[in-house]
Amino acid sequence: MNPNLASGGSADSFLASLGVELSAGLLEQALTHRSYAYEHGGLPTNERLEFLGDSVLGLVVTETLYRTHPDLPEGQLAKLRSAVVNMRALATVARELGLGQQLRLGKGEEATGGRDKASILADGVESLIGAVYIERGISIATVLVHRLFDPMIERAPRLGAGLDWKTSLQELTASLDLGVPEYRITESGPDHAKSFTATVVLRDGQHGQGTGHSKKEAEQEAAATTWETLVQRPSISDGA
Repeated sequence: MNPNLASGGSADSFLASLGVELSAGLLEQALTHRSYAYEHGGLPTNERLEFLGDSVLGLVVTETLYRTHPDLPEGQLAKLRSAVVNMRALATVARELGLGQQLRLGKGEEATGGRDKASILADGVESLIGAVYIERGISIATVLVHRLFDPMIERAPRLGAGLDWKTSLQELTASLDLGVPEYRITESGPDHAKSFTATVVLRDGQHGQGTGHSKKEAEQEAAATTWETLVQRPSISDGA
């Protein structure tokens, strides 16, 4: 990746996918992971922007849930927000944007698969939101959050516990009399860059798979894939 991405054509296409305008300097900072900054003389990192973007994201999602679910109590609203504002959800958005390829990472993170690490991707999304807020204001930042997260906000009420995919899948499989999900784990790659694959096994056989840099991440991915498949069954989607 070009370390000066923000001044090149790739930056223009990336910003076009976001649907916003940002100055080259601020975009560059939003994409600068601390590992890159430390290797290049202590450049400004994206951590302060991430801190700010986390608050902006939380505010927009919370207000949206508050307005669209006027009868829900505080506790249930908090669960819905947790289904949207979490590391896995943010990493999913980042992957859809191709954010990983835009990040400025140090050699160590590059070598250990940092471009697809959920934590780094999630922080990158929040730093971009923070950058948009700083330069374009709350109205444009709000539009961006809705563009990126509205599908998840709309889906959140169907997630059962709304806390994580494994919990939601267990609730769903119990209602379908499919038993408690089991997760079969395989791993590959060298010790410094292991990749894990999880497969969900239910009473009626194997279901979805997921991969990740940790067993937990792989299990969450597999649970999400299985949940999405099961809710498309006619008896579920028809409300039977």
